[in-house]
Amino acid sequence: MRPLLLFVIGLFFGVGGGFLAAGGLPAAPHSHGAHDHTAHDHSNLREWDGPAPDLNLAFTRAPDDQGVNLHVVSTDFSWAPQDVDTPSNPGSGHAHIYINGEKIMRAYGPWTHLPHVAPGDIVNVTLSTNDHETWAVGGEAIQAQITIP
Repeated sequence: MRPLLLFVIGLFFGVGGGFLAAGGLPAAPHSHGAHDHTAHDHSNLREWDGPAPDLNLAFTRAPDDQGVNLHVVSTDFSWAPQDVDTPSNPGSGHAHIYINGEKIMRAYGPWTHLPHVAPGDIVNVTLSTNDHETWAVGGEAIQAQITIP
């Protein structure tokens, strides 16, 4: 009886271990739609009250030579990551970063790592409200652009 019991236990754990080693059950299909931040309408402009803040971009090569560290230098603008997706507050928000015209991410502070840029890529940054409108002065987006040398 004991050999049969050991055989059953070995079979159970052997098959189970092989099943887990092979990756187990396939992941249940799910939608990434809830994670897609490109669904926000970035064409809406929100007029800035007062003179436009200065906005400049600078970068340094990442120490591991994997992309660049982008520095968004702004005056009279308050980074407010805690307020994203809430109603707009004057003079605050976050930034949207575009590479070669395609939005790739948000920035919630002045420093951001861009791992997949190459020489000649054009990086554009717009200042955004909490609710993802683009801050503007005189109907023109507040933005800055830099070309990676």
